[in-house]
Amino acid sequence: MTTAAGVNPWAIPPLFAQLVDDTSLLQPRSVAPGVDQVVSRYVSARDGRYGGLVGQLVCPVSRLPALVAELARSVPGRPIELSLVVDTGLGAVPKALSTVFSRSNLVTPRTVETAAPPDVDAVWLERVAEFVPEDVVAVVEPRRPSIAEPVGTGAWLEAVRRVAEHGCAPKLRCGGPRASDVPSVTDIENFVRVVVEAGRGFTTLGLRHVVRTESPSAPAQHGLLNLLVAVSRALSGGDVRTALESTDAAALAGEIGALSEPAVTAVRGLLSRCGADPEPVPAAQLAGLGLLA
Repeated sequence: MTTAAGVNPWAIPPLFAQLVDDTSLLQPRSVAPGVDQVVSRYVSARDGRYGGLVGQLVCPVSRLPALVAELARSVPGRPIELSLVVDTGLGAVPKALSTVFSRSNLVTPRTVETAAPPDVDAVWLERVAEFVPEDVVAVVEPRRPSIAEPVGTGAWLEAVRRVAEHGCAPKLRCGGPRASDVPSVTDIENFVRVVVEAGRGFTTLGLRHVVRTESPSAPAQHGLLNLLVAVSRALSGGDVRTALESTDAAALAGEIGALSEPAVTAVRGLLSRCGADPEPVPAAQLAGLGLLA
């Protein structure tokens, strides 16, 4: 079976289907690629051999006009799947969504993502819900405290739990331009256990590697496969921490390859999307590990 674009959706195992979002447009404008370049690369990847791996194109509200203009110029063969990130205040969301819905031939809104204050509560979450249509997923990222704020970790995890229990998808920032954007293994383990307990799907941002990397001269960087295995182990009562710490790509790939169909469904029921940059579609690395045909 193939799509209108010629992509065989069965070429991608269910664990990786529409998993990897392109978050290139979230980079600072001084270093981010142009909107035309991002759109061209995204559409090419989506309509290519491993197109079934490609998730949403993530775009801040402030860059939406430029994105829509580029889509109108290039006219992709089918609408792109869009995640809107609120960077100009919640009050800008209705206008942004109106713009998107009026260009349904170019773009389909799937999620609206916003950062949350450290003391996020039900009143604030209700306000978010008012701006997000029922058929669009609300994603909320509670601010994670820095290393210098250890007393705030408990409050962060409580905020994650409140977001999940309110019906929004919590977001975990796994990396970024600042060293403080990279959470500790303990923070990720605690986050995963909270969302598993809540039974609510979550998304990530800043996963730049397929497998955890470590270097004496730079902070460790978390890996996509590590997180998938961590969620799987959390669901089955396994050792989450060692999954997150592993740098053994073959071992992680082997564990993933051995997951049953119900286990895969359960993992993706929790880990819905992974935001990656600057190489948003790590198909070559996954194929090299035998995880993609």
